[in-house]
Amino acid sequence: MSADKPERTERRLAAILAADIAGYSRLMGADEEGTLAALKAIRAELGDPKIAEHRGRIVKTTGDGMLVEFQSVVDAVRCAVALQQGMAAHNVDIPAERRIEFRIGINLGDIIGDAGDIYGDGVNIAARLEALAEPGGICVSRVVHDQVRDKLAVAFDDQGEQQVKNIARPVHVYRVRTGGPAPVTAPLPLPDKPSLAVLPFQNMSGDPEQEYFADGMVEEITTAIARLPWLFVIARNSSFTYKGRAVDVKQVARELGVRYVLEGSVRKAGNRVRITGQLIDTSTGAHIWADRFDGALDDIFDLQDQVASSVVGAIEPRLRQSEIDRAHRKPTENLDAYDLYLRALAEFYRYSEDGFAEAAALLQRALATDPAYAPPAALIGMCRVLQRLNGWGALSDLDVTAALSLARQALDHTRDDPEVMAHAAWTLFYLAGETSLVEAALDRALALNANASIAWHLRGAIHAWRIRPELAIDALDRALRLSPFDPLTRWSAAGVALAHLGARRFQQSLEWADRALHDQPRLNPAMRLKIAALAHLGRLDEARGELARLLAFQPGLTIAGWRAFTTPGAAPEIVELWAEGLRRAGLPEA
Repeated sequence: MSADKPERTERRLAAILAADIAGYSRLMGADEEGTLAALKAIRAELGDPKIAEHRGRIVKTTGDGMLVEFQSVVDAVRCAVALQQGMAAHNVDIPAERRIEFRIGINLGDIIGDAGDIYGDGVNIAARLEALAEPGGICVSRVVHDQVRDKLAVAFDDQGEQQVKNIARPVHVYRVRTGGPAPVTAPLPLPDKPSLAVLPFQNMSGDPEQEYFADGMVEEITTAIARLPWLFVIARNSSFTYKGRAVDVKQVARELGVRYVLEGSVRKAGNRVRITGQLIDTSTGAHIWADRFDGALDDIFDLQDQVASSVVGAIEPRLRQSEIDRAHRKPTENLDAYDLYLRALAEFYRYSEDGFAEAAALLQRALATDPAYAPPAALIGMCRVLQRLNGWGALSDLDVTAALSLARQALDHTRDDPEVMAHAAWTLFYLAGETSLVEAALDRALALNANASIAWHLRGAIHAWRIRPELAIDALDRALRLSPFDPLTRWSAAGVALAHLGARRFQQSLEWADRALHDQPRLNPAMRLKIAALAHLGRLDEARGELARLLAFQPGLTIAGWRAFTTPGAAPEIVELWAEGLRRAGLPEA
């Protein structure tokens, strides 16, 4: 055996207690000698005896703390509770500014022993838990909690998962109640619409200079989300009271009266920054969205704007879906106008003939419950538009007149909801051909919220129908970037296909029609665009094959019938160009 063979590393499982003194620098600055004397007395009279009593081994001490190893995690927790209770009794007659208060963290994990010292993640996590503890408090990891919860008469408060410095995975943290039960405050009632708080993002860079960037990021996101009128968003000043605190999102929800919490972190490395975010439904604890964003710090403010827009675009449809799911769980007899509207949205997003018909019926029930409620008044028009675009069901003159009347009512009654304004505007454009009023309404919607993807989508569609291809593509591209997960994405792709058709770029029109059909194979307008593009490209066999597939969904379709459900707001040239493509593919005239 070689004499140069390295010694085998000693590993063992141990319970690690890390403690430090809260405000140690302040105490030393005020009275260095008095603080040292008091600390020595506390160690001699309380600390060392309690550690020995619970079979702990002091690994090392620093000026303001200590590291202690225990073979039993039960002994470690008992010792920590005894220390904190002893310190509370010791401090009763001492002025608050002179009190010595410990913060303690306990972890159970694998450690490496070397010359009396110990190392490893087991030790590092204990130190991070100590940093999360309040003065006089104890924080433990999940494994410690699970080991002792049935063995000790100790209560715990779940603090949830915490991302801590230099530890790759989040640590699930519990706070030990060292005294009586924690005070219980009545939760704030939830508002009558979806409610959300954006918590301060954690600065994971280890660079205090980056605090301003993390805080600015949260401020931008809060401002952007607050522009969504269907959301109740907690003001930044209230959310920032949680900065620097280890918080449980369920506790935040109770204290702020919200259903959803958005939290995240910022990590900087060189000139690059990574921002992560996650949206939590506090009623279930479920993560309904999570993502990360990477960028360069060349222009901090531009990066903040980009991330804020991306976060809003990503979470808005997820919030909608979460609210729809919640409404579906409610008993039918307890549905109010808002719940009926959400159920109608679910039917609307099914994108089927039956779905649009059911959505319209639910929206009419919502308006019967609350005649002044603008969102369902505007959405009925969208249902009628999409029924006509697809040729699903014969719309009566009464249906069209009612949809137009409700759209005008929604515009008259709404001055701060971009989504309602956009839905109403599209109804008036597509069913009545009104252009000036509609473009003014969309301008106002985008002035209210430049991130309103639905307004950009509909503005792009109008540009496409009016043969303004570059303006159309620019607006539709913005809609796609702002809300890539929105169910209306397929319509944005179809709008780009229409814009390219108007510009006689038939190959690009074909590609975008295919993209729309990939998301929704039954998107009849996209099928008609694809047929026209193939025909204008001279690929008549393929065009005829696509026409046969379309007629299986729309039997009896003719060019005259199709003209009847195109918008009167369309430029005549694009209608003729599209009709000629359908004609070449073999669609009969009448």
